[in-house]
Amino acid sequence: QVQLVESGGGLVQAGGSLRLSCTASGSIFSFNTMSWHRQAPGKQRELVAIITRSGSTNYPDSVKGRFTISRDNAKNTMYLQMNTLKPEDTARYYCNAFTLQLTNYWGQGTQVTVSS
Repeated sequence: QVQLVESGGGLVQAGGSLRLSCTASGSIFSFNTMSWHRQAPGKQRELVAIITRSGSTNYPDSVKGRFTISRDNAKNTMYLQMNTLKPEDTARYYCNAFTLQLTNYWGQGTQVTVSS
């Protein structure tokens, strides 16, 4: 059983930056994909960044150019660097891991609040 723990959320002013971390209880080397999702109150959870085992990344237009996802296999950790934050980025951010065994894991989330 893999556990994912997010950290790095907080309150920031519009235009500021935050870096989120997602640390796994075991090796992430074999994870097929890892991703960040967010959910604002009253809205559906949405994908904000995904990184494959080979390091390929993809982002929706809403965060492209502002967010950067990365992974450090040696530290069993995935990151989300968020720059030029906007009030509409306010949400709870969750990390996800999809393994080669086709198992899906979620963290508990970390709150990001961007004030205007």
